[in-house]
Amino acid sequence: MQALLPPPYHPSDTPARLWVAICGAVQGVGFRPFVYRLATELHLTGWVLNDVQGVRIEVEGPTEHVAHFLARLQAELPPRAIIHSLETAWLDPAGYSDFVIRHSDAQGTKTTLILPDSATCADCLAEVTTSTDRRHGYAFTNCTNCGPRFSIVQALPYDRPNTTMQQFVMCPTCQAEYDDPRNRRFHAQPNACPVCGPALSIYARDTQGEWATSITTDADALQRAVAALQAGQIVAVKGLGGFHLMVDATTSAAVAQLRERKPRRDKPFALMVRDTAQAASLCIVSEQAAALLTSAEAPIVLLPRLPDAPVAANVAPDVSTFGVMLPATPLHHLLLRLLDRPVVATSGNLQDEPICTDEHEATHRLGAIADLFLVHNRPIARHIDDSVLWLVRGEGRLLRRARGYAPLPVLLPAPVPPVLAVGAHLKNAVALSVGRQVFISQHIGDLETPQAIAAFERVIADFLRLYETTPQAIAHDLHPDYYSSQWARQQPVPTIAVQHHHAHLAACLAEHGATGHALGIIWDGTGYGSDGTIWGGEFLHGDALAVARVAHLHPFRLPGGDAAVREPRRVALALLWACYGAEALAWEHLRPVQALRPAERGLLGKMLARGLNAPITTSMGRLFDGIAALIGLHQQVSYEGQAAIALETIADRTVHDAYPLPVQQQAAALCLDWRPLVQAVCDDLRQGQAVGTIAARFHNALIDAALYVVQAIGAQQVALSGGCFQNQLLTERLAQRLSEAGCTVLLHRQVPPNDGGISLGQVAVAAARLQAGV
Repeated sequence: MQALLPPPYHPSDTPARLWVAICGAVQGVGFRPFVYRLATELHLTGWVLNDVQGVRIEVEGPTEHVAHFLARLQAELPPRAIIHSLETAWLDPAGYSDFVIRHSDAQGTKTTLILPDSATCADCLAEVTTSTDRRHGYAFTNCTNCGPRFSIVQALPYDRPNTTMQQFVMCPTCQAEYDDPRNRRFHAQPNACPVCGPALSIYARDTQGEWATSITTDADALQRAVAALQAGQIVAVKGLGGFHLMVDATTSAAVAQLRERKPRRDKPFALMVRDTAQAASLCIVSEQAAALLTSAEAPIVLLPRLPDAPVAANVAPDVSTFGVMLPATPLHHLLLRLLDRPVVATSGNLQDEPICTDEHEATHRLGAIADLFLVHNRPIARHIDDSVLWLVRGEGRLLRRARGYAPLPVLLPAPVPPVLAVGAHLKNAVALSVGRQVFISQHIGDLETPQAIAAFERVIADFLRLYETTPQAIAHDLHPDYYSSQWARQQPVPTIAVQHHHAHLAACLAEHGATGHALGIIWDGTGYGSDGTIWGGEFLHGDALAVARVAHLHPFRLPGGDAAVREPRRVALALLWACYGAEALAWEHLRPVQALRPAERGLLGKMLARGLNAPITTSMGRLFDGIAALIGLHQQVSYEGQAAIALETIADRTVHDAYPLPVQQQAAALCLDWRPLVQAVCDDLRQGQAVGTIAARFHNALIDAALYVVQAIGAQQVALSGGCFQNQLLTERLAQRLSEAGCTVLLHRQVPPNDGGISLGQVAVAAARLQAGV
């Protein structure tokens, strides 16, 4: 915005004093020096301070100058500042003689925002790469516009003694920067330099095979890590919120070794590249994608891969995209510049465990994976993974909400009671409401291991401690066996069970601030239904307070229960059984039948015939799996969504006709009958139709059926949520058709469409029930 110029200064103008209270992201962003510079430029006196709710200001001087101060305060914010609320009051003059920055006030209810960690700014990167600068080559360079925040803060207000930087005493030069309101490092809490700040070191095996640290220079440590990567070794690198496991992405043997040791058989790895030019050698980088990659959040962005991209084929097998990120810290910038080639940069953990944050823990947990550890001595207060975004309808949208975004809140239209929401079982994240703000934690992961469960409990304790909030209720998933639900019921606080798909809808409505009823098309893999069956192909009409299930996918069985999730061939067999009966078990021209031994087919047939260990589901995610297996893509999967991703990848985008998917009234709801669709797929397979055409017709059938339901219900506002809407073809085509039909389409932006957004919806539902007294 253009600055408002003050009028000429006249000391005789009528004096006034203005009190200002600001809430939002206003700590750790250079807000107080900005206020200081503005006030002194306008010849105002008074003070500014941080407190546990935000920033408080009093300015005194000529009335017109005070008015200009208030206007410019909102128009010229520092780059990372966000104002959520601003209150003012006019007071009698106090006779201040100058303008000062006061010490922080730690009293009161804690509602100020903790900023996410922020990627290295251009100014700091220039210093790191300038040979004459005192911070040349320094891996921990930062200022008020960038660097660690959430990963180092231990208490509010955000001051150095309340961070993990408390152990590093600033040298005189750094202290002078820190104390100067005109310096961009004024009160930059992680401020440091090679003389006084954190340092790098190497952990390597000694002659006895034990991990031992090497005291060395930062430059030597970097060179040793680069040499190991060039030699095809796996290097564990301690970053902002935890460890990455890195290998040279151009060497297939190195990538294969990482897959074997981690273990991670097929799931795509993320890539870290030196800059956008290197990213453009691997992917199609649009203007919007470049803006996301170079943003302060520096997320992983899913981008269309180039067919001749110079990386190993086993980095991301059988998918059409690469997940690419730029360095987020000076350490990673230095590493990538020295190496000058893309690296795999995957989370430093074992399957279903949170990432490691401490070098001693890392050598224990990752010692069988890594050949070398590049570490530093700045403690990490909490683990934070890399965030993941994709571009849908021209906007960046979150698929995993972590570094750069957590724990910024979603703002609700009005204050709600304090609610702790403990999320789902998979892709867990927790949430806490404080007034209008819903603080959402970093991605925790699947609650499948003791380490993940311990991280879940730590994050909850962390949130309650940081914000000193006592929840009025704990919201949890309706599924009685989820660990998060069991934990909630063990607490001495009233609990509110929220149906999984209702939470998905409520989350989408909450982040948009949408009012009134909406139709939620909620398609995912698994969610415990209010009737005790497994839902997943749902149409729910309502709001946060209550919904009605107005349509759903025709039910089918999952032979073997959870085994069917890992083996799509079982789902395909169940679909065939429902269409053709037992005779389908002998159709050995079909890939899922071929993939099962005769004895296995017989056993599964008995399960389906008798309904034994074959729970009923309406899961759209499982329907995707079954169709993928039926056309020969994946009979078994090694990671969630693998079969569905393959089905989307091969779909021919030029095909616009669709299979039949009739929608019929069944009891109190409409039902999408997939049986004619499966029969049509079988007919096409017999006739040798291209699998790309079959995949496209399947997607188009779902879109046609969804549009039919929307029009039958008469919905004007439609929310798309659930893991199936991580499918770009499905999401964009359905959203386009709905828009063309005159509907308002709500897609997730601030939280993922998958279960990472569930806790926001749980807060919204629980708060609505508390306020309604139900």
